[in-house]
Amino acid sequence: MRVLMKTVFLAVLVALGAGGAFAQQPIRIGVIAPFSGPFASVGQEFQAGIKTWMKQNGDVVAGRKIEVLYKDTTGPAPEIAKRMAQELIVRDKVDFLAGFGLTPEALAVAPVATEAKKPMIVMNAATSIITTKSPYIARVSVTLPQLTAPLATWAAKNGIRQVYILVSDYGPGIDAEETFRKTFVAAGGTIVDAVRVPLQNPDFAPFIQRIKETKPEAAFVFLPAGEQGISFMKTFRERGLAAAGIKLIATGDLVDDNQLGSMGDETLGLVTTHHYSVAHDSPENKAFLAAFREANGTQLRPNFFAVGAYDGMAAMYEVARKLEGNIDGDKAMAVLKGMKLASPRGPVTIDPETRDVIQTMYVRRVQRVDKELRNVEFDKFESVRDPGKP
Repeated sequence: MRVLMKTVFLAVLVALGAGGAFAQQPIRIGVIAPFSGPFASVGQEFQAGIKTWMKQNGDVVAGRKIEVLYKDTTGPAPEIAKRMAQELIVRDKVDFLAGFGLTPEALAVAPVATEAKKPMIVMNAATSIITTKSPYIARVSVTLPQLTAPLATWAAKNGIRQVYILVSDYGPGIDAEETFRKTFVAAGGTIVDAVRVPLQNPDFAPFIQRIKETKPEAAFVFLPAGEQGISFMKTFRERGLAAAGIKLIATGDLVDDNQLGSMGDETLGLVTTHHYSVAHDSPENKAFLAAFREANGTQLRPNFFAVGAYDGMAAMYEVARKLEGNIDGDKAMAVLKGMKLASPRGPVTIDPETRDVIQTMYVRRVQRVDKELRNVEFDKFESVRDPGKP
């Protein structure tokens, strides 16, 4: 009898231990992004931003360990992104889908998030319509209309009357073109012409030559952050547009903080609008930059991709805290709506109606600061909602 009771007692202890272990399964976050290929820098910055957040805040929330699973789309590859999301949900049992540097990949995963009722945190992809494609999407980054409308307003107020538009031919670029045109024309400006260039491997020379021949007062440009900005600025200089008196204005993607040092002095004085700069002066940004260096070394400079990932992690940690570690899709979205974060870029709020970010848009000028090129803020538009939505 004693042997039997001892055996039963041990079995109960094992069962309780197993139950406790099950209850403490990690909260899994599946990050889908290009970590190789032409947009590899997006994934690299996402990963660096995530490491920075976890360096500052640990890897346990509400008693559960946080586990991050990275999936490389090699993108833009919407079908690969969709398959990876399905695998993360079915096989890996993730609690959150996150990442999404590129619009086509975010749009492909939206119906998967809806079907599985999984909260999907967009850390960058900036086409306005993305959050309308699933009630389980919240975006912590920016939309192109948010960036472009303030720039068009600023340009009109500062004496620019004629603009030529050049954008990349995909969702964010089309958003940028349409929003700039609408806002600038409403302010009394004229669009002399517009062109959309291929998303991958564009040859900018013929497009820039056409701008030079048209002789506008200024050219407005949107290109995705990365190597394209370096190529564009080189061709812009070689074709002599600045010497011909044609101003250049752009969204901050063109002079991404991580690429700016490679562009040279031709960027000096370039005016852009964006939601983040490493030169932003705030305690939160100083803490972020110090933690970024500690977590990732000094070879990589943080940019808005890293901040998007950092803030995405902040949002998911807050959901986990509020739900005491029990992640449910509908409850998670209820927590996300109206959430306020103290971001390195400044205060942000997730709009409870659109699930997009309400934030400050900064007008910046490229200057030398301590012998390095920086996007220095000199004006701002506060509490900007996405003007691409009703």
